[in-house]
Amino acid sequence: MPVGAPTGPTGGQVLRGAIRAQRGRLVTASLLGMTHQACEALVPVVIGAAIDGAVATGSSGSLLRWLLVLGVLFLVLSTCYRIGARIGEGAGEHAAHRLRIELGTRVLDPRGGADVNRLPGALTSIATDDARRVGSVVTMLAYGCAAVAALAVSAVALLRISVPLGLLVLLGIPPLLWLGHRISGPLERRSETEQETAAHASGVAADLVSGLRVLKGMGAEPAAVARYRTTSQDSLAAALRAARSRAGHEGALLALTGVFIAAIGIAGACLAMDGRISVGDLVAAVGLAQFLLGPFQLLAYVNAEFAQGRASARRIAEVLASPGAVEGGRRTPSGTGNGHIRLHGVRLGALRGVDLDLPAGSLTGVVARDPAVADDLLRCLAREADPSEGRVELDGVPLTDLDPDGLRRTVLVAHHDADLFESSLLDNVRAGAGDTGPAAVDEALSASAADEVARLLPDGSGTVLAERGRSLSGGQRQRVALARALAADRAVLVLHDPTTAVDTVTESRIAARLREARAGRTTVLITTSPALLAVTDRVVVLDGGTVTAEGPHTELVAAHETYRAAVLA
Repeated sequence: MPVGAPTGPTGGQVLRGAIRAQRGRLVTASLLGMTHQACEALVPVVIGAAIDGAVATGSSGSLLRWLLVLGVLFLVLSTCYRIGARIGEGAGEHAAHRLRIELGTRVLDPRGGADVNRLPGALTSIATDDARRVGSVVTMLAYGCAAVAALAVSAVALLRISVPLGLLVLLGIPPLLWLGHRISGPLERRSETEQETAAHASGVAADLVSGLRVLKGMGAEPAAVARYRTTSQDSLAAALRAARSRAGHEGALLALTGVFIAAIGIAGACLAMDGRISVGDLVAAVGLAQFLLGPFQLLAYVNAEFAQGRASARRIAEVLASPGAVEGGRRTPSGTGNGHIRLHGVRLGALRGVDLDLPAGSLTGVVARDPAVADDLLRCLAREADPSEGRVELDGVPLTDLDPDGLRRTVLVAHHDADLFESSLLDNVRAGAGDTGPAAVDEALSASAADEVARLLPDGSGTVLAERGRSLSGGQRQRVALARALAADRAVLVLHDPTTAVDTVTESRIAARLREARAGRTTVLITTSPALLAVTDRVVVLDGGTVTAEGPHTELVAAHETYRAAVLA
């Protein structure tokens, strides 16, 4: 997929795809709903017939027969409603689930790009609220078909009673439906704005909660509260505008429906006064006019749900159509590759023509005084972004030719701010282990000194950690994250500041064990830790976005002032 070229569905295609995927359930639910509504419409007709055929004539037998017919009608309509509603709601839930799977797949796509300019909370809102609203459209489609069936049966029944009454319904329904569609325009627009601001507010809230400790440490709570208050107020204002639109939409439709039903009732009364229809027919006509209020209200609700669902479908489509951050190569890294990484004239962000050779099986340290240089180097090695100039190679093959997913099964870039999962410590470490056995996990725990952390916990390595590992100290979290990276046992491992919160004694033990654990495999340590740099084969210094020096740690400390200032300061 070319970078920057969105390829994905539109909002309309998302909506149609959700409906097509549930076609079988929708057809069943619609048929049951139509049967239910048809029986509902026939109830006043049967009552009118009972009045003319039994009450007016005083026939007890005829009255019992009509009561039996009414009983059968109620049995059928109640059964159809229960089963149809269950199937229809199930179709909506399945449609929402399918969209959540598609969104999750796109967000986790190795090519990335879905999270650009979107907070995690905003993506969560799209995958929950917007997916649910599109699922509601699928459910409402069955209800809409049932409402149309009710109108059709009512029109036929009124035609049987009186042609003018039937024609009034048949000719009046299409303009009412058209007006309802036109009235829903403002609601659709304001619903989309409401959902966008709500998603942004959710994203800001998640962002603030995740950084709560940092905010408290900086004394920045007032600024954070002010930021969220502004965002929340914007979301509230958008929600109120959407609520006013929905109230206006439903009020206008109810007013139009009321006028229409009143017209039917008045016309029926006039026909009865002229003797053109019987008393039973008048009762049936008035009953049908009152019954029609239900289908019209249902159509108004369906129309509003469609308006909001279309807005949600467009937001989902934007995520699904997000361009990838990198192109997807076709080649898969060789399972027998050596893990030799080379950068040729790489330019990206703060990197200014970096030439760097990371031999297979080596343990290399990289010192970058500018955090932006380190971040851009990590992005290149993880292939989260491709260089604007130059190339990065793995065993002589440009990374742009490799499938991103296959590349990350060979090259693991462990970022400094890696999060832990709300699971046991052992499960967190095994999350990256893949097919490696328990021995490799134990070795990773030992090399990272995470086994010491486990011994301090109530249930050892089986202790369940809080969200993002907040039940651990900063140093403990880093050791567990390092154990997870080591347990993955990748051919190439890139670690960014893995021990910044670990005490110096433990850090020294980790450094010695790390070299042993990664013997024979390519390892890159992007750090300024003297303990870690001391165990490397060589250290490369990046200053101003280029390589300015390289050599053993001890030689650089003795001869390179910039290096000495960065590492020993």
